[in-house]
Amino acid sequence: MIIAPSLLAANFGRLEKEALRAEQAGADYLHLDIMDGHFVPNISFGPEVVRVLRPVTKLFLEVHLMCSRPEILLAPFAQAGADRMTVHVELGEQVNALLWKIKSLGKKVGLAINPPTAIGVVQPFLEQIDLLLIMTVNPGFGGQPFIVETLPKIQQAQVWRRDKSLDYRIEVDGGINFATAAECARAGADTFVSGTGLFGQRSLKLAIKRMRKLVKSARPASRDSQLSTAYQL
Repeated sequence: MIIAPSLLAANFGRLEKEALRAEQAGADYLHLDIMDGHFVPNISFGPEVVRVLRPVTKLFLEVHLMCSRPEILLAPFAQAGADRMTVHVELGEQVNALLWKIKSLGKKVGLAINPPTAIGVVQPFLEQIDLLLIMTVNPGFGGQPFIVETLPKIQQAQVWRRDKSLDYRIEVDGGINFATAAECARAGADTFVSGTGLFGQRSLKLAIKRMRKLVKSARPASRDSQLSTAYQL
């Protein structure tokens, strides 16, 4: 199980210290939401933040590109030190080229899907990706409530992974706290992005430890024990 604190909920005035705090607290990844003010109505980080953080932490840095034109950002983020870059399936005809570009840069490949989008649109790309990010809120702002209707998407992603013998990770992001992380784990998720659910706790270390314990206990014993009811496409 992977626990990934989201830097969007950290103290922006001390990002280096917050990254180091996450590492010392036992996080596996550091999640960076990249917003361009067009694809989503907010603006966040750029490649310079990754460049500054890279020598500070050994954490795996995953960059979630909520951007209308991610193609102009892939090389800068790769050069800055990102380990994985995730683009959105909602970009339509651009998706295939974007996935191949990320791979050509020697980086892990992620594909994200928003709550209103039918899960079936990701199916053609499953063999090309290392991670499927299922957004459990509408992207753009932190602190939103979890959308329970996204749980069947997680179940379907797990069914495909099992039936096709693929090994992509299933990540969830949005409204992830102790209770919703366990729900997602039961549905098949194995990678959990949490902003305020972790950084908002008094002790980040204890919060990560608690979330890890909860998702491990909620996770089915094996992939074959996962729910087999498929999401209706």
